[in-house]
Amino acid sequence: MNLRTFLTQSHDLSDVDWVDDFAAHWTPMRLSKGEQVNRQGHPETDEYIVLEGRLASCICDTDGKEICVGFYVSPCVITPNIARTREGESLVSIVATTDASLVRMDSDLLSELMVLSPPVRNWANAVMRSALNEKAGREWCLAALGGADRLIWFRQAFPGFEAKFSHSLIASFLGMTPVTLSRLRAKHKQ
Repeated sequence: MNLRTFLTQSHDLSDVDWVDDFAAHWTPMRLSKGEQVNRQGHPETDEYIVLEGRLASCICDTDGKEICVGFYVSPCVITPNIARTREGESLVSIVATTDASLVRMDSDLLSELMVLSPPVRNWANAVMRSALNEKAGREWCLAALGGADRLIWFRQAFPGFEAKFSHSLIASFLGMTPVTLSRLRAKHKQ
């Protein structure tokens, strides 16, 4: 999908003139499968939109164990910079699980455009609300549900993702081992 088409899907950006101006500020980038958009602990200042491909967001703990905290299937916006950085440093690593096409923009520039344009501000605020809702949903799932119910929740919240992402990523996202996920999937076939 191209950026203009993606942006015009939002009712906040229905004014064609603003969309073209807004789209002109984004810079394209391509990733091969396995390449990282950013790395945990490294400087990070950009916002991203995934136009083609799939990516996963992971946190590496002090023992080197990676825990998946987010999935991105095109077309979509990656969790906003403010929610995945602290003091300019990335809290997560984001890796392409397929070849991917993205666009990026410096988050300070996006903030400036939000001040200048109510449609851009409304679009960006809607993106943030969506990201926060998704994160709150996952937190609730991990805190309130047992293994089988977590899988059911995942299937409802992320339809088709079991076929798009590795089961080890999904297991870590759901706070369980890959063996447990495999057993639950066998018990709860779709």
